[in-house]
Amino acid sequence: MNVEEYISSGILEAYALGELSEHERAAVERNLLQYPQLRKELDLIEETQEHLLMKAAVQPNASVKTKLFASIDNQKSAPKVVELKRTATDASAWKFAAAAAVTIALVSSYLAFNYWNKWKTTENSLSELIAQNQRVAQDYNTVNDRLDQIEKDLNITNNPAFNRVVMKGTANAPDALASVYWNESTQEVYLSVQQMKELAQENQYQLWAIIDGKPVDAGVFDANFDGLLKMKAVQAGAATFAVTVEPRGGKQTPTLETMQAAGNVVKG
Repeated sequence: MNVEEYISSGILEAYALGELSEHERAAVERNLLQYPQLRKELDLIEETQEHLLMKAAVQPNASVKTKLFASIDNQKSAPKVVELKRTATDASAWKFAAAAAVTIALVSSYLAFNYWNKWKTTENSLSELIAQNQRVAQDYNTVNDRLDQIEKDLNITNNPAFNRVVMKGTANAPDALASVYWNESTQEVYLSVQQMKELAQENQYQLWAIIDGKPVDAGVFDANFDGLLKMKAVQAGAATFAVTVEPRGGKQTPTLETMQAAGNVVKG
């Protein structure tokens, strides 16, 4: 049995209002025992009916009670019996009209709540799906950018026009290791750091190219970067590349006492 369709049929409302035949009531009660969801729905319908009836009740004026008892006392001496005639048709019509009104109210309330609940569930699911898609798109863009960068780095490191200069650590930093990729024709310089310690915030590493015995500034850098870092252009004639520790932003001349790594250009 489709529980949702059974609930939507309105048979539970008719059961609560006593509008079913004995055979129909027996069938509903069997279903109530078999499907706990129907019992919960029936409890909700009965609570709603009670709430609607209590809300529709009219509180009589306080003077009504006094007048009623006074009228009874006055009529004790000569009681009269007044026969109230009410046809079965009138009673039945009133009964079905009330039942129909309550049922319509219950069904409308249920449908409104049901559609609202489904709308909220759909809205939440849509928001979660949009957020998930945004995260996937962001991750995809990040990975795609990283792959593009790796491809560019490989094009440089595998390009024979770039001369690789390995800069090994000095006595100041024996474990330091970095490489320079220098294209003498285009004067492009890229730096790769394999091992260099982190510096204090006020300091930076500075790359130098020694041309005709004079140091030429090739740019500053921090140790925490991945891949290749593009540095300042270095003209033809460089014989050595070296790294020193300088104040953040660099200097015009190197502090030789802080030299961390150095390597000679090998002409191939």
